[in-house]
Amino acid sequence: MRLYALDWLNFFLADVRGGLGAYINVYLMTEAHWSQATIGAVLSASGLIGILLHAPVGAFIDRTRAKRGLVVAGVFALSGCGLAIAWSPTLAVVLVADIVMAVLGGVFAPVVAALTLGLVGRAALPAQLGRNAAFDRAGNLFIAVVVGMVGTALSQRAPFYLAPLFAVLTTTAVLSIPAQAIDHGRARGLDGSNTETRRPVPWHVLLRHRPLLVLAVGAALFHFANAPMLPLVVQRLALANPGWETGLTSAAIIAAQLTTILMALLITMANRFGRKPLLLLAFAALPLRGALCAWIGDPSWLLLVQLLDGMGGGLLDAVMPLVLADIMRGTGDYSLARGLIGTIQGVGGSSSQVVAGTIAAGAGYGTAFLALTAVALIALLVMAVAMPESTPRTERGAT
Repeated sequence: MRLYALDWLNFFLADVRGGLGAYINVYLMTEAHWSQATIGAVLSASGLIGILLHAPVGAFIDRTRAKRGLVVAGVFALSGCGLAIAWSPTLAVVLVADIVMAVLGGVFAPVVAALTLGLVGRAALPAQLGRNAAFDRAGNLFIAVVVGMVGTALSQRAPFYLAPLFAVLTTTAVLSIPAQAIDHGRARGLDGSNTETRRPVPWHVLLRHRPLLVLAVGAALFHFANAPMLPLVVQRLALANPGWETGLTSAAIIAAQLTTILMALLITMANRFGRKPLLLLAFAALPLRGALCAWIGDPSWLLLVQLLDGMGGGLLDAVMPLVLADIMRGTGDYSLARGLIGTIQGVGGSSSQVVAGTIAAGAGYGTAFLALTAVALIALLVMAVAMPESTPRTERGAT
C-alpha cells in the first residue's frame, strides 16, 4: 500500500509542478507582453536567489521527521504562487513568486528521494527510482495533455487554476504513506541497524569528496545548457503560431515525457549496466538536441527533437538520486548533498536564462542554440573523463 501511495505521490506532484513550469514563460510573453530579455532576467534573478537555500533545505530534510508535511506545505505554496502570477503579472509579483518556486524546487525532488530511500532500502532502490521516474513523467504527460486541451479551448490561465486541484490530490497521496513506515536514518543515507543513532559526516567533508565535485561540475554545465532550451523552443513555436501557444507548449512537453518514461526503464536495470553509461547517455543527448534545434525551424520537427529532452534531462533527473545514494552511502548527508548539487546546477541553469535570452534577442534563436550546444559538449567531456563508476561492487551485474 505504501509503495502505491509513493507512485501516486510522484504522479500528482508532477501534475502540480508541470501545471506551471514552461507555461509561465509563454504566458508572460504572449499575454503579459514581456520581452524575452526581461523574462530571462527575472527567471535568472529569482532562480539565483532561490537556489542559495537548496543546501540548507537539504540539510533540514535530512534532520526532519516531517517529510510528508514538507510536501503538503510546498504544493499549496506553489499553487498560490501560480495564482498570483495569473492574477497580477507585475514585475514584483512574478519575481517574488519565482523566488518561492525556486526554493520549492529544492524541496520536492530531495524529499521524495529521501522518502523512497527510507521506505524501500538500498537493495530495491534502482527499481523503485525507475518506478518513481515513470510515474513522475506519466504525471507530466497527463497534465500536459489536460492543460493543452483546456488552455487552447478556454484560456492560457488554465494551468494556474488547475494547480490547486492537484495539490489536494498530492496531499492525499503523501498522507497515505504511513509515518511509521519511514526509516528516517536510512532516508538520510545511513547504513546498518543503528541508523537512528549514528552521527552523520560533517558537511564540510563533502567538499573534499571527488566524485561529488565532478558530478556537481558536470551538472552545472549540463543545466546551463539545458535550462533555456525548452523555453526557447516554445517561444519560437509560439511566435510562429499565434493562438496555439498553450497547445504547442504542451506538445513540446509531451514529446519529452514520452521518451523519459522509456528512460525510466533503464534506471531499473542500473545495476546491470552501471551508472556511468546512463550518465553519459544523458549528457550526450543534450548537445545533439541543441545542434538540431539550431538548424531546424519547422514546428513538427522541433517537437520531434524534444524527444531528446527526455533522453537528456529526463534521464539525468532519474539517475541522479541513485548516483548520489551510491557516493553518499554511510554519510548521513544524502539530502544535504542533493541540496549542494541542486544549488550548483541551479546556478548554472538560472544564469543561463538571461544569457540565452539576450543572445536570442540580439543574434537569433539559432545562435543561442549553438552557444548552448558548445557548453553541453564541455559537460559531456567532463563526465566522460573524470566521473568514476559509482555502482557498488556487490551490486554490479545484478538484475
